[in-house]
Amino acid sequence: MRPRQSVFVDSGAWIALALVRDPLHEQARDHWLTLQESGASLHTSIPVVIETFTFLERNAHRDVAVAWKDSIYEEAAIRILPCELRDLEHAWDYFRRADLHKLSAVDATSFAIMTRARIRLAFTFDHHFAAVGFRLA
Repeated sequence: MRPRQSVFVDSGAWIALALVRDPLHEQARDHWLTLQESGASLHTSIPVVIETFTFLERNAHRDVAVAWKDSIYEEAAIRILPCELRDLEHAWDYFRRADLHKLSAVDATSFAIMTRARIRLAFTFDHHFAAVGFRLA
């Protein structure tokens, strides 16, 4: 990975990082350290923040969700990208693809945001990102 390479962090990665009991926690933690050591430029989006917070609040505890939210705001290296109306409009196009079974609206929106921001690399455990042409970090 090149220094300062842009990487989009998806909900699945955030959740695995936040929950020690998650089966992907160790893999996520190791990869997170690699990204930080490489000087990656880390990005996420407003829809991903909302999805992750909601998942953590409902499946762990509100304190876990709030601690996670506080941590991403403390990390000055994480840029939270907005979701623009054009991103949402572009996201609906992904639902026309027959090969994207069980695609979430947040993932489709992430694809549109990543495309607009010219981010090609994703820290995720979701195969949909690779299916639409993004590289997995």
